Amino acid sequence: MNENLKLLTSASGFELERIKTALSDNGIPNDSRPQKRNYSAKAVTGVDNSVQDIFVAADDYDKAYDLCIGIGAIQPEGEVTIVEDDGQAAAPAEEFEEMPHGKRTAVRIVSALLFILLAAAIIFGVDFFTNWIKGFFM
Repeated sequence: MNENLKLLTSASGFELERIKTALSDNGIPNDSRPQKRNYSAKAVTGVDNSVQDIFVAADDYDKAYDLCIGIGAIQPEGEVTIVEDDGQAAAPAEEFEEMPHGKRTAVRIVSALLFILLAAAIIFGVDFFTNWIKGFFM
């Protein structure tokens, strides 16, 4: 193996093609080599699903690494992704502080009153507008 090449990441299938295309589009030469050959899958499906290591030149490594972070192919160090049952990455959960009971009750009452005032304003506004329009025809 060429000592000038540095391992960027490993991927397979569509993700492999996406990373290689992004690298090529940004002028970063890259090479991929299978970690383990899986001949039977390619013979049956016509697609090589084996996991491949993607290598870039040592001089281009930082640029390639930043590009892969930008397209979501590599997680930045120290960042954890939670994966749901369907294999999709879950959105980071927002942490909320529990609202005290008295404050929650006050917010509910104020919200209900504001809703009633809004509904009344709409009804009175429509009534005023229709009476104003009717005034032209009398």
